[in-house]
Amino acid sequence: MKKISEFNVFRAFRSANYSLYFFGRAVSQFGTWMQRTAVVWVVYSITHSAFLLGLTIFAETFPSFLFSIFGGVAADRYDRYKVIKVTQIASMVQATALALLVISGHNIIWLIILLSVLLGIINAFDVPARQSLVNEVVADKADLPNALALTTATANLAQLLGPALSGIVLNAFGAGVCFLINAASFGGVMVSLMLMRLPAYVPKKNDKKIIHEFAEGFVYLKNTPDIGLMVLMLALISLFVLPYNTVLPVFAKVIFQGNAATFGYITSCIGVGAVSGTIFLASRKPGAQLKKLQFICTIVMGIGLIGFSQIRNFPVAMTFAALAGFGSVAQFTISNITVQSQSAAHMRGRVISILLMAIFGMMPLGSLLVGAISEHVGAPVTVLFQGIAGIIIALGFARFLLSNSKNAITNDDIKKEIAEEQL
Repeated sequence: MKKISEFNVFRAFRSANYSLYFFGRAVSQFGTWMQRTAVVWVVYSITHSAFLLGLTIFAETFPSFLFSIFGGVAADRYDRYKVIKVTQIASMVQATALALLVISGHNIIWLIILLSVLLGIINAFDVPARQSLVNEVVADKADLPNALALTTATANLAQLLGPALSGIVLNAFGAGVCFLINAASFGGVMVSLMLMRLPAYVPKKNDKKIIHEFAEGFVYLKNTPDIGLMVLMLALISLFVLPYNTVLPVFAKVIFQGNAATFGYITSCIGVGAVSGTIFLASRKPGAQLKKLQFICTIVMGIGLIGFSQIRNFPVAMTFAALAGFGSVAQFTISNITVQSQSAAHMRGRVISILLMAIFGMMPLGSLLVGAISEHVGAPVTVLFQGIAGIIIALGFARFLLSNSKNAITNDDIKKEIAEEQL
C-alpha cells in the first residue's frame, strides 16, 4: 500500500535541503519581479518610449540566450553549489548598483540598459546551475517532479504578486527601494545555501573544449528522443504560441475598451491559471504519465487562446485567459520535469541550457513575428492563429506524446540516477 505522503502536494518538503532551497528562492523570486517591474516603470517614466521599453526587456532576456552555452557547460563542469554562490553575489551587486544609480538621481538610460544586459549574462550561468541543483537537494528522486512543480508554482506566484507589491513600494518610496529590496533578497538565497548539507563535491577531470562539450548536449538530445522531442516541441511553442502576451495591451485598450487596470486583470487571470497549472502538476502522484499530460495541457492552451481571442464578454474571456495560462505554464513545467528527471547527471546542465535557449531564443523572435502579423491582421486574428498553432503542434507530436513509453520517474530511474551521481 502506497504511503499517503506520496500523494501530498508538499511531499518534496520531506527533504530538508529542498526546503531551504525552496524558501531561499521564493524570497529571491519576489525581489526579482519587484525589480523587473520597477525597471520598466523607471525607463517608461523617463523616456515615454515604447521602443526603449522593449529594448530594456530584450537587453535582459537575449544575453541569457547568447551565453547559455557557457552557463550549461559551467553547470556540468564545476561545482553547481559554488556557481550559484557566485551568481547570487553578482546579482546582489547588480541590484545594488541599480539602486544607487536611481537613488542618486542619475537615471541614465544607457546605464540601466547595460545593467540589464549584465543581469541577463548572470542568469545564463545561474539558471542551469540552479535548476540542476534541484536534483541534489531532493533526497527522494521520486519527489523530483513535485519539487520542480512547487518551485515553478512559486515563481508564477511571484510573477503574479511581485509587480503588485512593487507598485505599492514604488508609490510610497520610489524605484530605488525596490532595487534595494531585491538586493537584500539574494541574502536569503545565500543563507539557505550555507545551511544546506550536501555531499562533498568531487572534481571531474575534463580536457574538452567548451564548444565540444556543448555540442555533446545536442548529440545527447538526438540520441534521447524522450527529451529531445520535448525540447523541440517547447521551442516551436515558444516561437509561435507563447508570445501571445505581446498583444495583451491591445486587447486591454482596444478590444475591451479598458485601461491599465484592464490590462492588470487580464495578466492576473493568466497568472491565476498559471499558478493553478503548477499546483495541479505538484499534486500528481509519482509515475504520472507526463507526456499525455503534456498533450492535454497544450490542447487546453490552444483552446484558451482561441476562446480569448474571439469572445468579447470580458468575464467569459477571462475564463479562457486563465485556461491559456494554465496550459502554457503546465506544458513548460512538464518539459522542465522531463529534462530534469530523464537526463543523465553529467549532461543535465547542458541539456537545461539548451532548454533555456529554446525559450530565450525563440520567444523574442516570436514576439517580433506576432507584433508584425498583428499590425496587418489585428490582435484577435493573430491570437486565434496562435491558438490554432498550439493545437496543430500538439497533434503533430501526438504520436510521441501518446505513445506507451513512460515519461515518469520509476524505481529504475532512481537507481540509475544514484549510480550516475556516484561516478
